[in-house]
Amino acid sequence: MRVGLVSPYDFASPGGVNDHVRHLAVRLQKLGHETRIFAPSSRAEVDFNSARFYRIGRPIAIPVNDSVARITLSFHLANQVAAIIADERFDVLHFHEPLMPALPMTMLRMSTTANVGTFHAFAHSNVGYYYGRPLLQPYLGHLHRAIAVSEPARTFVNRYFPDFPMRVIPNGVDLNVYRPGLPPIRHLRDDNFNILFVGRLEKRKGLGDLLRAYHSIIERVPRSRLIIVGDGPLRGRVEAYVARHRLPNVVMAGYVPETVKPRYYDSADIFCAPATGAESFGIVLLEALASGLPVVATEVPGYMSVLEPGRDSITVQPKNWRELAASLVILARDHDLRTRLADYAQEKARRYSWDLIAGEVVEVYKEARKALAAQPARALEVSGVHHAV
Repeated sequence: MRVGLVSPYDFASPGGVNDHVRHLAVRLQKLGHETRIFAPSSRAEVDFNSARFYRIGRPIAIPVNDSVARITLSFHLANQVAAIIADERFDVLHFHEPLMPALPMTMLRMSTTANVGTFHAFAHSNVGYYYGRPLLQPYLGHLHRAIAVSEPARTFVNRYFPDFPMRVIPNGVDLNVYRPGLPPIRHLRDDNFNILFVGRLEKRKGLGDLLRAYHSIIERVPRSRLIIVGDGPLRGRVEAYVARHRLPNVVMAGYVPETVKPRYYDSADIFCAPATGAESFGIVLLEALASGLPVVATEVPGYMSVLEPGRDSITVQPKNWRELAASLVILARDHDLRTRLADYAQEKARRYSWDLIAGEVVEVYKEARKALAAQPARALEVSGVHHAV
């Protein structure tokens, strides 16, 4: 099959949806399918050799869900998209966040092939979905099959579109990339006890709670170290907090290339994910589990769809830095518990191998193509011209 993967987000910026698209493109290629990627990009050149990349539109930053989404809001993409669709003759177009403006919505409206949508997001409410339901409902009608990356993500969409069917297929992890035994970061693998955070430095990731927890455990966990991998708008505030409270052994690694990031996991003793909410899944959890790390995480719906407290993790209430600190101390002092959680974590991660996940997605593609073949021809308007489908 020839598959087009459509992302609404700036493909030059790191993020969970784009990581998902990249890995899926690679696995589909290995399964013998051709892949093309469509996304806006803040850079003219995108270093991604596993699939042909089409840069469609330039992104701007929009505040969304306690985060920032870098998307294109230009709806004047039709001519460029129509020419590519006509030339490539896709068997399937796979839209990631299909109701996000403007690229997925534009391509979905114009598509004449089998359409699959994957919904990645979770939030307790969405003003756009609530007020935009009459506008958005017809776009869902263009999808022949739909996927949610977790049960919370499916519940979120069904809150506004209750009769819309979706199959849950989770995110995946590359077990050849994230695994124990990799060379650690040399200056981090010493006698210190390393607590690792990986994520964008923004409010909903909960790094402020982790800093408070770390401040309180320094005396109880001798020679502890906090490693922060990631960048974002709160970096300055994080650095100011560390300096103001004179926190020792805090490493601000900043943005780390994907080729190096697995070594940070293999340099750590515990992985901590203190998000405050709005997480539909948590790809970093899979990376930590596959790397053989015990996890301390908050009980947000997306994380709880992945973790099994007491088997691979200790979980605490969101925004409760005291519980977070207590859990970190328990794990730091109990080597046998860390070992038991880590062993199960590695076993658990095998369920999320990208090889398995990609195979499930291909089955959905086949179902979508059958659904397309079974439906009657319809008229589709593209740039003012009616076509029979």
